[in-house]
Amino acid sequence: MQSVKRELLAALAGELKKLAPGAGDKAAFESPKQAAHGDLACTAAMQLAKTLKTNPRALGEQLKAALEATPAFGRWVDAIELAGPGFLNIRLKPAAKQQVVREVLQEQARYGSQPDRGEKMMVEFVSANPTGPLHVGHGRQAALGDAICHLFETQGWQVHREFYYNDAGVQIETLANSVQLRARGLKPGDAGWPEAAYNGDYIQDIAADFLAKKTVQADDRSFTASGDVEDLEGIRQFAVAYLRHEQDKDLQAFRLKFDEYYLESSLYSSGRVAATVQRLIDAGKTYEQDGALWLRTTEYGDDKDRVMKKSATTTADGRQAEGGYTYFVPDVAYHITKWERGYARAINIQGTDHHGTIARVRAGLQAAGVGIPQGYPDYVLHTMVRVVRGGEEVKISKRAGSYVTLRDLIEWTSADAVRFFLLSRKPDTEYTFDVDLAVQKNNENPVYYVQYAHARICSVLQAWGGDAATLGSVDLGTLDTPAAQALMLQLAKYPDMLAAAAADFAPHDVTFYLRELAAAYHSYYDAERILVDNEPVKLARLALIAATAQVLHNGLSVLGVSAPTKM
Repeated sequence: MQSVKRELLAALAGELKKLAPGAGDKAAFESPKQAAHGDLACTAAMQLAKTLKTNPRALGEQLKAALEATPAFGRWVDAIELAGPGFLNIRLKPAAKQQVVREVLQEQARYGSQPDRGEKMMVEFVSANPTGPLHVGHGRQAALGDAICHLFETQGWQVHREFYYNDAGVQIETLANSVQLRARGLKPGDAGWPEAAYNGDYIQDIAADFLAKKTVQADDRSFTASGDVEDLEGIRQFAVAYLRHEQDKDLQAFRLKFDEYYLESSLYSSGRVAATVQRLIDAGKTYEQDGALWLRTTEYGDDKDRVMKKSATTTADGRQAEGGYTYFVPDVAYHITKWERGYARAINIQGTDHHGTIARVRAGLQAAGVGIPQGYPDYVLHTMVRVVRGGEEVKISKRAGSYVTLRDLIEWTSADAVRFFLLSRKPDTEYTFDVDLAVQKNNENPVYYVQYAHARICSVLQAWGGDAATLGSVDLGTLDTPAAQALMLQLAKYPDMLAAAAADFAPHDVTFYLRELAAAYHSYYDAERILVDNEPVKLARLALIAATAQVLHNGLSVLGVSAPTKM
């Protein structure tokens, strides 16, 4: 029905231009909130009435008559009704709605997608420090990031998935020290076990493999342990590689692969952090105060200036230790690399605890004066996830020690359920993952409900036994019943829904749409038999449900969820 809408929009734009110069830009259709009001709605008369200094209802009447005289509206529109102060409610002919079936069957997996726009986008997500297994919060971020990547791919962007992680700093030192203590035979609760140490059983596993001189292989690194308990640097590198390997297994279980892993340490070793700091100094955007280096972020809307480099400190033996850079400085350097690598748009998926970094990173990028537009990068912030099982909240994992891991959740349910459930709410809303609901095989389980609709269609097509490729050319004229038309209108909403979901960073809109489409299909299936004796009717209905299966498949693919043919 996209081709029909394009014809109708062109006709509407043409008539609006006749009313006022430049008014063609106001040509747009909305979906009526109530099905009884028609299939499309137009509010252009009310928008133009003030400019033209005329009564909006009178203008609506004039526009209605002009549209009814156009060939496009004559061909595809059954009736135009004037309502309220100037609304135009448009009712389409069955033939107009039937076009969507042909479009879906012709375009198949490309239905709803836009042509390549020749622009690159980077989406950075998960970005977990290699200090432990991925937790459920990382899972929400993984689901969000991958779905947002898929959404923008449907809109013609060339999307690059990147995982940024801190392979240095205090947390990595704590990890290495924790493993070294375990290798020496200490454990949590023993005298001398530091309060800040990591307590999960995985620390003992790392220590045992280090002492056994094992080799670990991750997507981005490989390391062989020396087995020497005094080799703290070797322990550090082995532990990082070990946990990167563990995270890789988490991501593989989630069916997620990154294009690149970017190391924070490389920003220092390559001189990018130093170069960024010097660029900010040369631009006159810094000053020194109390021995620290500050960035004038208030010039760019921040509530106060921010420390870039801490003041020097005196060590226990009386030596002066140079202050280190604060954590947002490498972030600025990192985002300059994103821009320099040709990513016209960048999106960061992070927890809500990163909210404070947004203003200072963007301020640093503007102050650097490298041509990066304001508002770069975009941020999608998400809340954490509560996990409920057996009616009680689950807070810890024996393996991780303090939280539920992503792999725990996948093993208790499935990767499909985890993805769909974690995407079923807006990112910034609290979410409770109900493990018991996620394994139910009934209509209360939303992912089961949608997947079952797809499998149900596949079962009907298999029972028919014909060649599905032939359905694209069958006569659809008999698809004129209310149930069939409601299902076709739902199919027609898919492309616009995808575009809006991408623009709003809202993959939850896809989950809502799929549930509505599944409901429309189940209603249609209950209303009309598919495999009837009347051959033209049967083929038309088979074409409709084949198109429905394709859109269900396409939408589930955006979410990274499978579309089973049997359940």
